[in-house]
Amino acid sequence: MTAPDIKPDETVDARGAACPGPLMDLIGKIRSVDSGAVVALYSDNDQSHTDVPEWAEEAGNDLLAVEERDDHSVFYVEKA
Repeated sequence: MTAPDIKPDETVDARGAACPGPLMDLIGKIRSVDSGAVVALYSDNDQSHTDVPEWAEEAGNDLLAVEERDDHSVFYVEKA
C-alpha cells in the first residue's frame, strides 16, 4: 500500500513542534482511536523518522507508509 492510497481516519498536524512533541501528539491520538484506525502524523521534525518507527514497533502498531512532502513528512500509523 502506498501513501496516496491510504485514507487516514484521523490526522495530527505537529509541524513546528520540537522533539518529542510530534511523537507525543501521535501517541495521544492513537490512544483515542479504535483498533484498525489509521492516524496520519504531519511532522517537519527530522527526529520523527527515528522516533515514530521505533515507537510503532515497540507499541505493536503498524507504520504503513512515510510520505515525503516539500516541507514535512507524513507518517501513516495503524493502531493494532
